[in-house]
Amino acid sequence: MLETVKYLIGSTGPSGFGSKSTADQVTDHCPDLHFITAIITGATSGIGAETAKVLAKRGARLVLPARNLKAAEDTKARIVSEFPKSEIIVMSLDLSSLHSVRKFAFEFESLNLPLNLLINNAGKFSYNHSISEDGIEMSFATNYLGHFLLTKLLLSNMIKTAKTTGVQGRIVNVSSNIHSWFSGDLISYLGLITKNKCEYDGTRAYAMSKLANVFHTKELSYRLQEMNANVMVNCVHPGIVRTRLTRDREGFITDLVFFLASKFLKTIPQAAATTCYVATHPRLVNVTGKYFSDCNEASTSKLGSNSNEAARIWTASENIVNFQGIKDTF
Repeated sequence: MLETVKYLIGSTGPSGFGSKSTADQVTDHCPDLHFITAIITGATSGIGAETAKVLAKRGARLVLPARNLKAAEDTKARIVSEFPKSEIIVMSLDLSSLHSVRKFAFEFESLNLPLNLLINNAGKFSYNHSISEDGIEMSFATNYLGHFLLTKLLLSNMIKTAKTTGVQGRIVNVSSNIHSWFSGDLISYLGLITKNKCEYDGTRAYAMSKLANVFHTKELSYRLQEMNANVMVNCVHPGIVRTRLTRDREGFITDLVFFLASKFLKTIPQAAATTCYVATHPRLVNVTGKYFSDCNEASTSKLGSNSNEAARIWTASENIVNFQGIKDTF
């Protein structure tokens, strides 16, 4: 009850920020970001677009990968109209396609740009059962597996950039508190819904993909520390906000649910705050493997804190992206 009251009134935590803080506010005292190159997935609308705008305002060079290039160009145009000196590169990427992820990574590397910041923000909620071109359930393929491979392919650049510049690299995985709604064996359930051998529950599939984001953060943090790499990785819950994530299901029921929950909804600038805080704030130098909500460190679900399970999901994910046995994984 107390936590709910704190959320509703926007009470600040140890960071000095809270649920009512905006992305602009949390970056107000950040260093000049002109030396930063950032990739932000899912920046064509909602939280991603706000994140891109705020980072551009602070001077960061942005790379905006998107499936819908027109939407990405529109985002770029809006940002440039407000901040004319912005440097923004639009590139093609479909996160549900492992081939597209590989192609994007190759094309980005050909630009010979450094990479300081990777924000894995894009998300999809599939109400109906669908399968990616690689044979994986669509929410998991888009929200987690595409980002897993993208991060894997860009990691050497990030490590090299951090080493040569002395500027600590940061990876931000956008998850959700909904990850706590999933319990059970992730790999077994993924196999069932991928093969359509059980009734499809879009909410549970979404929760599973967001739990995988938490596992990814935990295991990647451990591996980076083992390598003594100057790259930190953290996970965030942006809060509840109505964005285009719900575009597949509009109507009376959806409108009613959001109306009843309106007191708990964040504005988009508020929802982008935690991402921007974790991506830029000096307070988080050397902070890694953590989970943040309302711009403050928070706890994951009990399952999400399981290091053995995080390592297991990592191994299964590598098997899939390396085409070493999608069928055998399940």
